[in-house]
Amino acid sequence: MGKLFGYPQFDANGEEILCTYDNDYSEMMMDVRVYRMKAGDMREFCRSGEETAVLLLSGNVNFEWNGKTETVSRESVFTEGPYALHVCTGCNITVKANEDSEILVQCTKNDGSFDAKLYVPEDAPWGYSCVGKFGNVAKRRVNTIIDKDIAPWSNMVLGEVLNDRGNWSGYLPHRHPQPECYYFKFDRPEGFGASFVGDEVFKSVDNSFSAIPGGALHPQSVAPGFQMYTCWMIRHLDGDPWLQSTRNEDEKYIWLHDAEF
Repeated sequence: MGKLFGYPQFDANGEEILCTYDNDYSEMMMDVRVYRMKAGDMREFCRSGEETAVLLLSGNVNFEWNGKTETVSRESVFTEGPYALHVCTGCNITVKANEDSEILVQCTKNDGSFDAKLYVPEDAPWGYSCVGKFGNVAKRRVNTIIDKDIAPWSNMVLGEVLNDRGNWSGYLPHRHPQPECYYFKFDRPEGFGASFVGDEVFKSVDNSFSAIPGGALHPQSVAPGFQMYTCWMIRHLDGDPWLQSTRNEDEKYIWLHDAEF
């Protein structure tokens, strides 16, 4: 088993590397990086044999692909919904920052061709989960940008979670065969939470991440007073894609569904 948690740093070029195919987090089977861009900066992404999703975390950028240009803006992950451009192998994406911005880039192996799509907030609305359950302390907002139902040609899942202050998410403790990566942000720089991966627990802080091997239990929580954002990314297994039905809750805690608080 590789490393389970990371505290990466942005380098001088504004790149923060989470997992790659050959670093300590190779079990994720994805290449995931975050970029800070200053106003006027431009970055290009084109992967051969891989699909790519570029998610705007904050700022204002131009997405350019296949002769198209769209300007998208997001004040922050805590106030507005996602814009994400998803393309197949060999498709070139240019991102131009109109102001200081931050993007997350998720890639995985995929030789298939499909039409590029820019997902907008209306495509991935926030929905509350676990309202009123478990004493109402696992209530959180979730969106799903890409999964097998939305993009059956894709080999990955991309979505976001917003924890209410002091609440849990990924609760009840659950597992699935596919590897998953969580990338964390907090609404204040001193914010923190706890990320559980199997029997290990880590302090999650701004710009940290969890690398969750397939089959490992992985609930998480945030400290009172802070909102926590999680970008959740899953790599489908060949012949065994992640589906909502493949989320398996730990049998020891199933009784909580019927418990009174």
